[in-house]
Amino acid sequence: MDTKNVVMAIVLSTLVLIFWATFFEPPIDETKISKEQSIEKKEKSSPSIEDPKLIKKVSRDESLKNVDRINLENSNIKGSISLEGGIIDDITFKNYNEKLYGEKKVVFLNPKNSEKGYYIETGWASSASDNLKLPLDTTIWKIKGNKILKPNNPVTLEWDNNEGLIFSKKIELDNRFLFKITQSIKNNSNKSFQFFPYAQITRNYKPEITPIYILHEGFIGVFGEELQEKDYKDIDKEKYTVNASKGWLGITDKYWLTAIVPEGGKNFKSEFVSSNGKYRANFIIKESEILNPNSSISNQINTFVAAKEVAIIDNYAEKLNIEKLDLAIDWGWFYFFTKPLFFVIDYFFRITGNFGLAIVIITALVRLIFFPLANYSFRSMAKMKVLQPEMVRLKELHKDDKTKLQQEMMALYKREKVNPISGCLPVLIQIPFFFAIYKMLYVTIEMRHQPFFGWIHDLSSRDPTSIFNLFGLIPWNPPTFLMIGAWPILMGLSMYLQQKLNPTPPDPIQAKIFMFFPLFLTII
Repeated sequence: MDTKNVVMAIVLSTLVLIFWATFFEPPIDETKISKEQSIEKKEKSSPSIEDPKLIKKVSRDESLKNVDRINLENSNIKGSISLEGGIIDDITFKNYNEKLYGEKKVVFLNPKNSEKGYYIETGWASSASDNLKLPLDTTIWKIKGNKILKPNNPVTLEWDNNEGLIFSKKIELDNRFLFKITQSIKNNSNKSFQFFPYAQITRNYKPEITPIYILHEGFIGVFGEELQEKDYKDIDKEKYTVNASKGWLGITDKYWLTAIVPEGGKNFKSEFVSSNGKYRANFIIKESEILNPNSSISNQINTFVAAKEVAIIDNYAEKLNIEKLDLAIDWGWFYFFTKPLFFVIDYFFRITGNFGLAIVIITALVRLIFFPLANYSFRSMAKMKVLQPEMVRLKELHKDDKTKLQQEMMALYKREKVNPISGCLPVLIQIPFFFAIYKMLYVTIEMRHQPFFGWIHDLSSRDPTSIFNLFGLIPWNPPTFLMIGAWPILMGLSMYLQQKLNPTPPDPIQAKIFMFFPLFLTII
């Protein structure tokens, strides 16, 4: 077998795998889950959460004005809670702008009857036999005490069903992204009832998503020990149901997260479901709470409306003992060194004050760590270049006898102490590390809207220049597929110069393929 063909096959296979993993989604595998997480088509132990009804859509501003609200604010978010339904449906991130140049902040949650309704509700379900009046998403709650929600300044909502039951919600807000909701029921009647606490996230629309496999956007949850990620299109096809005794669930975007966490130690049923153009992630506690006469019951739910800042998410996971909450950030298959790489780059960012310099430093460090391998590779390639004339001579001499040619080539490598694969192997070993760096930079919010130098004002965006308008000198905006800027071109040139250090493959077709690689990767 021609060793050059083997080397070329390895390189080509690696590039194809990286290209496919980056730009295409592989077929969805059937997930193996434990008995605790088995999907059940019928659930008899707890009632289902009602399907949201179709409602007339109005503008966001009009929706906010139509109902009374409790204002809320801390150092990270501001917004309000609707007294109609006691729903968290108005959240804006104070520290993040929608665009690099502009003062408009990122608006995240929206009222249920707006075009992009996105909200969180909590409540109680009961068995059909009880035939009770329960608070719904149209119920008007009353404020008891504080009228503004701030850290260390909780608010309490109350509703009387006029049948002997008084429902209340105590809502607390920390200084970051956590809402702690304690809901309770007081029974002033002479009857006993059973209740099932629940929480639900509803999104009225499917957001625009860039189809790239290295990032998951959509439904997410940890049930028991298992992370589950479901795309919107998956839930459009089939509802997902799972049972667990610990975990959390929610809906994730690239940089933002809504999540709900059931009270610890209680078995719950969770659903990801699509209906009437709406997407819902919910849970309901499976064991009922028995409410006897002249007594009360309560349940606690932690809710996150968060920018996915690594330090904050990790802090919540540790302090609140929430199973694998850090996986809300999509660290991917290489989690075990993708996440540590973030802490390294974040350290250099805090030292230099420039995320671009931090990227340069971490890249240089990786290169330094792999320098012995790279140096060995360069020596091997230099030896191969010296042997190239002899290899060409052997190919001409034994062009009609492939077996003899292979024997002579192997004898030549052995005599000169050269391993032809050693030139490529160090590169292949480094590929996972550089892929992990790319993954880490792509999924973390910390690099969003961070400048470098010169014309690079946002490292999380593509290079804004293009060779097709002479890097901005010509007043013309090229289409997206022609946005080949200065940085990709510099990368292509560096690849071309490095390629010149390698021996040219004797086969003209192989030589042309290798010469095409820098251009191919520059365009990608």
